[in-house]
Amino acid sequence: MRGVDALHAPGGTPAADAFRINLSWLVRMRWFAMFGQAVVITGVTWFMGVELPLLPVLVILALELTSNLGYVGWLRQEPEVSERMLVALVAFDLLLFTLLLYFCGGPQNPFSFLYLIHIAVAALVVRPKWTWGLVLLALFCSGALFFENVPLRMASGDGIPFKAHLYGIWVALGVGATFIVYFMQRVNAALRSREAEVAAAEQRTRRSDQLASLATLAAGAAHELSTPLSTIAVIVKELDRELSQAGVDDRLLGDLRLIREQVERCREILIQLSSDSGTTHAENQSQLELPLLVKRALENLQETQRVDVVLSDDAQGYAVRVPERALVRALRGLIKNALDASSGQKRVRVEVAVLATGWRFEVVDRGTGMSEEVLRRAVEPFFTTKEPGRGMGLGLFLTRAVVEGLGGQLLIQSQPGEGTRATVLLPHSEDSAQTAS
Repeated sequence: MRGVDALHAPGGTPAADAFRINLSWLVRMRWFAMFGQAVVITGVTWFMGVELPLLPVLVILALELTSNLGYVGWLRQEPEVSERMLVALVAFDLLLFTLLLYFCGGPQNPFSFLYLIHIAVAALVVRPKWTWGLVLLALFCSGALFFENVPLRMASGDGIPFKAHLYGIWVALGVGATFIVYFMQRVNAALRSREAEVAAAEQRTRRSDQLASLATLAAGAAHELSTPLSTIAVIVKELDRELSQAGVDDRLLGDLRLIREQVERCREILIQLSSDSGTTHAENQSQLELPLLVKRALENLQETQRVDVVLSDDAQGYAVRVPERALVRALRGLIKNALDASSGQKRVRVEVAVLATGWRFEVVDRGTGMSEEVLRRAVEPFFTTKEPGRGMGLGLFLTRAVVEGLGGQLLIQSQPGEGTRATVLLPHSEDSAQTAS
């Protein structure tokens, strides 16, 4: 686990989340503690014949139960939890535990060493200065029990046998060890999960920053280069017309036409770059049935006869609300990549299905696949394995940006020689619906 101080940055959201996680686990631990106390009290009273002042003991248990129910209701409102609240709860439990021990034999009670659980919990969830304060409180409370307590007695009026006391210590050791190991591990796991979510959010933020930088770069490039490219295109066109009239060699005319084609390609690249990296997330959303979405994604693609489309029964009439232009371009890019990777007459499979949590768009090819290194870098901007002039290395990067902007995921699986599977998982939109076919 990360150090406690690292999670307790003043005013930081990660710290507030950590406090809420810690408090929720303290509340859960209190349920187990109350259950254990009830089992022990029942066992020693009914089966061992130990006399306990049941009325005050039950009042203490009722106080624990009432306070925990209050915490459960409060946490459901997702409040802002501070470190002082955690300290107050641990201190309150120390006082309740001391009061319970007062009526149950004080230091004679073999469970009295369970003060250590409170200290272990404090060391996990609060900073050292608060932990040492709780240590002093625990020492004061346990020390006070040496001077005042209600001794444990058997129903016969005799004291607790030494052997029974040893058994109690053994049981208390097992209970204490179980609480410490189990709950500390669960709290650590919860915090690690939260840290992973924060790291993922930071990655999404970095990708959004990259996309914004790319949009700025593209807009600037389009503005600066559009005029000279247009000028070159006009001049080349005039040269082509004049040289054609002059009867110049066809080879020279072919070179001029090639220049015009490349200039036009440069202009198209700038337009595409500026369009795709721009404000796709601000696009108005429209309702679209999944079969129509697939049809739009296949438009303007070559060799679509090699694409096998499989829609599940649920997907046939299922409508979603999405930014149509951005998502269609993203899905079209996946299909185009699969066609490019599947040389010859190898077929590409597109599968669409509605899931319990959303819907899935999957593209499977039988191409050469990708190595681990290529797969790891596949979604990086400007990374491509295609020949020069056949791609800018932005397709998967922009596809992931669009998909994650809609709250979904882009998953890519690939093995060298076995092809590639690209899966888009998107959640149900608020007004997703099954329409009549």
